[in-house]
Amino acid sequence: MSNKRTGVAILGSGNIGTDLIYKIRRNPHLEIRLVAGVDPASEGLALARELGYATSTHGIDAVLEAKDAKIVFDATSARTHRRHAPLLEQAGRIAIDLTPAKVGPSVVPCVNMGNDFTAPNVNLISCAAQATIPIVHAISQCTDVKYAEIAATVAAKSAGPGTRQNIDEFTRTTAGGLLEVGRARTSKAIIVMNPAEPPIIMRNTIYAIVSEDVDMALVRANVEKAVEAVRNYVPGYELTIAPFMDSDHIVVGIQVTGAGDYLPTYSGNLDIITAAATAVAEKYHHSMQSAVHAN
Repeated sequence: MSNKRTGVAILGSGNIGTDLIYKIRRNPHLEIRLVAGVDPASEGLALARELGYATSTHGIDAVLEAKDAKIVFDATSARTHRRHAPLLEQAGRIAIDLTPAKVGPSVVPCVNMGNDFTAPNVNLISCAAQATIPIVHAISQCTDVKYAEIAATVAAKSAGPGTRQNIDEFTRTTAGGLLEVGRARTSKAIIVMNPAEPPIIMRNTIYAIVSEDVDMALVRANVEKAVEAVRNYVPGYELTIAPFMDSDHIVVGIQVTGAGDYLPTYSGNLDIITAAATAVAEKYHHSMQSAVHAN
């Protein structure tokens, strides 16, 4: 099979877009062809230029002109992505949406996305969803999850203006992902921005109301398998509270430490979504390479 890299563009040069530069830079299957934003003073664009990548302050217009960028990471905002989505589709680009816009199907790379995935636009839901859905899904494979509730606590310093502006969509989209991908019947998502100093590492608590006769040995095995699957692309993903039954619900704790690429290690909430986005792009790369060789 060919080792040719797939060209990608990053749309949005804030914290998430800039961290993506590092993630994609070391991926053997992807190659950055453009980093586009709208702020000439952007630190992300300055870094991209320093690393030798093409940059533009013309946003989506520049991305549409970059014909060799087959995959576009949209790290702007939910409102902006809704405007970008039809333009990218018309241009024949694959859009990986890191906002809570929910235009395309929701994906968690280790849960519901194989190497033959072909949707032109996919949504990564939220950082909390990427951290908790693999656990809810693992439990749902053992028993009916009547209700899933997740509480994600992140450092206030790791929540930039984009996250704060999108907080309502963030919680709604996360709760929806617990149903659509996690397979819970009902759900709730709670996001807490903790201002503690020093900043805390991202922590997630998962509560799942299930049948009383659930096989907890099977649940623990499934959850441990899910943790290892996420760790394949998020090394700082860690099980901190092993699954245990409390009355009618299972409790699980997860911590996410960032890789420390562009963002501080306490920003595991941002790191997990950029790592997941890169994993999704890699799956698209393999799918495109398989299609080429099949022909």
